[in-house]
Amino acid sequence: MLSIRWIGPVAAIALLGACAHGGHHHGSKATAVAELQPTRGNNVAGTVRFEQHGHHVMVYARVTGLKPNQEHGFHVHEKGDCSSGDGMSAGGHFNPLGKPHGHYSQGERHAGDMPNLKADANGVAEARFHLDGVTVGSGPTDIVGRGLIVHANPDDYTSQPVGNAGGRLACAVITRS
Repeated sequence: MLSIRWIGPVAAIALLGACAHGGHHHGSKATAVAELQPTRGNNVAGTVRFEQHGHHVMVYARVTGLKPNQEHGFHVHEKGDCSSGDGMSAGGHFNPLGKPHGHYSQGERHAGDMPNLKADANGVAEARFHLDGVTVGSGPTDIVGRGLIVHANPDDYTSQPVGNAGGRLACAVITRS
């Protein structure tokens, strides 16, 4: 009987310890989140999560209110400011290393250049991809405190300085989570 009573408190202590550490069994990852809000006259919204994984950041996005079956430019912008109503207060693309605009997976590019979002027939885009050249929570390429913008048109990945992605449909500030 003594062994059964002993297992209870030991298990409780182990559970409390797991709760205190958020239930993670491996090293904690730096994470951030952005809650996209529509710019004036639009209804695009969504949630984007960023997780540091070694030398790259995993991005998980779910965005609603997009043009059905269309692609939309998606970028980290230099300023964490969505106060202007049209998203222009977020400034230009996040570009701490002074690179030209380009494709997110090829050669030189802004740190904030990301893949286009592809909306389904219901105007919903779900994306999961890794991004090199940025960090969550440290260094000159830290995206925490920066803006996040969904654009009206697809990024052509070549036009300078912003890929001809058009107006800003939604804006968010990336915050540490």
